[in-house]
Amino acid sequence: MIGWRELIGLPELGILQMAAKIDTGARTSALHAEDRELFERGGKRWVRFKAPKLKGEPRRFIEAPVALERLIKNTSGVPENRLVIRTLLMLGNHRWHIDVSLADRDAMKFDLIIGRTALKGRRILVDPARSYLSDLR
Repeated sequence: MIGWRELIGLPELGILQMAAKIDTGARTSALHAEDRELFERGGKRWVRFKAPKLKGEPRRFIEAPVALERLIKNTSGVPENRLVIRTLLMLGNHRWHIDVSLADRDAMKFDLIIGRTALKGRRILVDPARSYLSDLR
């Protein structure tokens, strides 16, 4: 069981701990990413973007291979063409890879939302009345 917000890690992106909103109303997970720049490495598309501001850490750039690019509806229901990366999610003592779209979430309270596709098949229950139930180790 997890709450509507949890501490998670994205270690492949160098993010060891950040708060995320668990959003079962969203299909796709989304990470705040500024100054996105596409480039090629080894014949594959990569993206470089400014990482979300984490407590006690300076802002830095992250580089990741692009898994795909697709239309995703924003919070207003308007489709946007977004880059999607695949990365490791740490939630409590569980770890698995998820797809994360890169979006401008500057106006949002959480820099990361975890959508229902990331939770599907993981036997996770979300208690919307509670927060921070998982122990990130």
